[in-house]
Amino acid sequence: MSPAVASATAGDVASHGVGRATVRSVTGAVLGSVRFEVSNRKILVTGRLSGIAPGFHGFHVHAVGVCDPNSTDPNGVVVPFLTAGGHLNTGGTSHGAHAGDLPSLRVSADGTAVSVTENDQLNAAALFDADGSAIIIHALPDNFAHIPPRYAPAGPDATTLATGDAGGRIACGVVSRS
Repeated sequence: MSPAVASATAGDVASHGVGRATVRSVTGAVLGSVRFEVSNRKILVTGRLSGIAPGFHGFHVHAVGVCDPNSTDPNGVVVPFLTAGGHLNTGGTSHGAHAGDLPSLRVSADGTAVSVTENDQLNAAALFDADGSAIIIHALPDNFAHIPPRYAPAGPDATTLATGDAGGRIACGVVSRS
């Protein structure tokens, strides 16, 4: 193998840090961290978390890097982490195909979770655009906007298409450069 080919191959599989988020609950307790690394031209998202209710939780990269647990909606109702905006959606698609949609977070009975996934729609430019980004953990499982026709002949509603019905935001971490 020529040195140029060896170098290109090594570069293709090399991994380097892009970003990191310290994830906090609504009360400010640190629940763990999520790392973002470039690996094989994809973003590798790795999370180690604890102190979360057991079960499945929606897990997404949101479009704005602000995690205010006391944010309010237009009606003045406190909606934790509303400041993080919607799911990161660089392609203008429905939920399940957003760049920021990640597999559900499975939290064990002891309240811990480890998540490792690759995402070929995320990139540093999207994570660190003018308003940044944040990782959000939701209270409920994510249905990825999948409602089989036998349950709802009209198809998924607007909420399902936008959020996957994952419920309230229970934790947030601003993604910062590594």
